[in-house]
Order: sequence, then C-alpha cells, then structure tokens
Amino acid sequence: MKATQSNLDKLEDLLGETGYVTRYERGTFQSGWCLLEQKRIVVLNKFLNVEGRINTLVEIIPQLSIDFDKLTRESQKLYESIMDQHAPAE
Repeated sequence: MKATQSNLDKLEDLLGETGYVTRYERGTFQSGWCLLEQKRIVVLNKFLNVEGRINTLVEIIPQLSIDFDKLTRESQKLYESIMDQHAPAE
C-alpha cells in the first residue's frame, strides 16, 4: 500500500465504519500506537508521518474485531487485502 493521504483516509474510514475512532495524540507509545478496546479507540502517535501511520494501522487492523458486514464494498476489499497480508504462512 502506497503511503498517500488518500490511503490513510481509507484505513481511517474502515475503522470508523465499525465504530472505532482514530485519534492522534502525543505520548510515549513504544510501538507508535495504543488501543483502548473498551472504548473502541485507536490512538496513534501524532508525530508519525503518513507512511508510519499507514503501516501502524495495517498492523493494528488484524488484531481488532471488525464486523465485516458493516463495511462498505470498498472497505471490504481493503480489509480482505490487509488480512491476506497478515495470514499465517502454510
């Protein structure tokens, strides 16, 4: 996935469609992100560049409980491609 603002927006939309809020905050996040599952908030380090934000979201999304049926067709395709990237090798 190319590091563009458009792709970042698509990832944020995917999260938003399933009730997750993406926030950018200052903090001492060891891996650049923090997940507050009870409140469905993904907090990213605001000092990450666009590429870092995209890579972090692609890393986080497979760990979340995403309701596939709530996603738009475009978001479903994006979600499937992310999950294919993180599928365990056989």
